Amino acid sequence: MEPLDTIRTAYDAYEAGNFAQVFALLSPSIVITQTDLLPWGGEHRGHEGAREFFRLLGVHTDARPHPVEFVPAGNQVAVFGRLKGSARASGKPIDLAIVHLWTVEGGLITRFEAYIDTPAMLDALAAD
Repeated sequence: MEPLDTIRTAYDAYEAGNFAQVFALLSPSIVITQTDLLPWGGEHRGHEGAREFFRLLGVHTDARPHPVEFVPAGNQVAVFGRLKGSARASGKPIDLAIVHLWTVEGGLITRFEAYIDTPAMLDALAAD
């Protein structure tokens, strides 16, 4: 499977709530990074770190990525899109820009870097 196919499959599985399939695509040594300004941010390593990243994301948001454009570049894939849903504590809507950068090696995802409109997310997370 080409890196682009792997990433498309991962988004489809995530959208369907098939986390077993998502984790089957993750390398045991995956590294996930996102700004530490967010409650789920920082660097998360391995499947245990990935579980914690997704757990914290789910604690704070009920939102799903909506990919708009996939840009393959060798073993990396950049994905541009929107994150849509709501913040759990505040109930505020979430609809913000995202850029995801993925690295795939040997058919498994080894790195996931998530870039989002952080000020907009912090606003959605904040209680009024």
